[in-house]
Amino acid sequence: MSNTVNFTFSDTIGGYVTAHDRAAGRFTLRTADGREFEISTAGEVSAELLRNLEEPYTDAGGHLGTMLEPGRYLFAHVLYYPEGGTTRIEAKRLVFPGRRPGAYRFEETDWWIRQLESIAGFYRRAQFGDGPIDYTRYRTQLRLGGDKTASHVQETDTISRLVYGMASAFMLTGDDEYLEVAERGTEYLREHMRVVDPEEDVVYWYHGLSVDGDTEKKLFTSEFADDYDAIPMYEQIYALAGPVQTYRVTGDPRIKADADATLRLFEKFFLDREQGGYYSHIDPILFRADHDSLGPNRARKNWNSVGDHAPAYLINLYLATGDETYARMLEYTFDTIVDHFVPDKHSPDRKNSPFVQERFHRDWSHDTTHGWQQDRAVVGHNLKIAWSLMRMHALRPKREYLEAAAEIGELMPAVGSDRQRGGWYDVVERVLGDGQEHHRFAWHDRKAWWQQEQAILAYLILHGTTGRAEFLRDARHAEAFYNAFFLDHDEGAVYFNVLASGTPYLLGTERLKGSHSMSMYHSAELCYLAAVCNNLLIAGRGMDFWFKPDPDGLPGGLLRVSPDLLPAGSVRIAAVELDGEPYSDYDADALTVRLPRGRGRVKVRVRLEPVGKAS
Repeated sequence: MSNTVNFTFSDTIGGYVTAHDRAAGRFTLRTADGREFEISTAGEVSAELLRNLEEPYTDAGGHLGTMLEPGRYLFAHVLYYPEGGTTRIEAKRLVFPGRRPGAYRFEETDWWIRQLESIAGFYRRAQFGDGPIDYTRYRTQLRLGGDKTASHVQETDTISRLVYGMASAFMLTGDDEYLEVAERGTEYLREHMRVVDPEEDVVYWYHGLSVDGDTEKKLFTSEFADDYDAIPMYEQIYALAGPVQTYRVTGDPRIKADADATLRLFEKFFLDREQGGYYSHIDPILFRADHDSLGPNRARKNWNSVGDHAPAYLINLYLATGDETYARMLEYTFDTIVDHFVPDKHSPDRKNSPFVQERFHRDWSHDTTHGWQQDRAVVGHNLKIAWSLMRMHALRPKREYLEAAAEIGELMPAVGSDRQRGGWYDVVERVLGDGQEHHRFAWHDRKAWWQQEQAILAYLILHGTTGRAEFLRDARHAEAFYNAFFLDHDEGAVYFNVLASGTPYLLGTERLKGSHSMSMYHSAELCYLAAVCNNLLIAGRGMDFWFKPDPDGLPGGLLRVSPDLLPAGSVRIAAVELDGEPYSDYDADALTVRLPRGRGRVKVRVRLEPVGKAS
């Protein structure tokens, strides 16, 4: 039996043009791992410039002679023809990420801001139409175009994720409608999903509601298969994501009180005081992490229960308050990650696998038989650990944070990315089998939107902090693939999954724009942080940020406006407006604005500039 490829097929190649023979109608493309392909343009070839959501198609077919110049990065959708003992490759579609070599449209000042505006508009229309913002109409499941399915479930976490996205959209645009969606969603969560336990002095959050007309049925425990009939830590974590981002904008003290009460829940019932870290689940009756009813989730710890605190809400809670209590919890969390999740480069586990560990028993021994994960790596979790560590390094500079993040950044492209087509994979086996040279995919070689987010942010933050050119290269590759293939120019927002080639995968729950896994969080978080990194850390460009607090609710009337955990001294305030008028009571280097009391809510516009770049 022969394994020779002797049939035609189509695929995508992403790479840099190294040569172009215009007369012969062919060019050479070099992939990220250095392989070169000669590609013919002799047949019918369409070509386009990368476009953002709500931008028109821009035809580049008439400019191939000048645009196929050495050094340019592009994507080529090609057909392979085995002929005469070799393979002829013919281009059918070319996508140019920029107008010239070294230029990328996603590095335009407002690219990610405009993308977030479009995504926010999609979800506003999908959930509430053109009428009032009424969360009784909210549904978790949305079809490709935003239509609602027959499901009547409202999941707490997906509402919270929508709220996060809308609050972020307001921070970058100042559009009051986005803030209204965020604030009404926060109120809905507080009124319908929040449980106040005065005896334990904690708050916890229902999984969601099942709505049938005017009847609401509370869903106390998780309905998701992996966590069924338990209270998973990650659901409690993500219940805070949207409200806390809203708190950054409004300073509403009720939100902070809810967050603090939920943190007391974590400390009382999820924290392992003997061996460290946070348990992944507790039972719904006794709030015990070691109860037999939890089955395979009994006395377990994982990335979601330990690491997701930081990006989901805790960093944002610290940014809004400057409270050292939150800084200490962040430090504890990241020390735990470095100690247990990221293997030492000389350890046996690192020699066996380039990937982090993600699941543990109570004593931190590795859990390699749990459910679907077994001994598998979620590629995006490795990358999320890297960019989270870099953010924490800005707050508490530690050699071990920087070294762990940089090592992940160095290792991942070869084992988690697609060096042929671009983009990042989903779940792979952590360890190579005998005779294997490639980590096997757990189920498929599709690429999820949220995994691309983790790659983009990891490499943007790594480059923005270290200045290493290879990290910028990997960031650009990831940004190019995401913007070329995940933006839904027909229906709006972004696709859940694409095939390895970049073609949208539109089957089952992966066809949906709203589900247990997808709301607005990851796409909005990407837009927000990519705008911050590309402008403030890398390109040296200023940005505007918007807030709308009641100064009487802020301790001392002090508004904190740092957009993220950035390297100390890298950004300062250049100008402030209060309700459209210039305002001067601010500390430019501390990134704080002292607001006047007794006049109610004020709309604050803050111009931030990289140090040395202020105009």
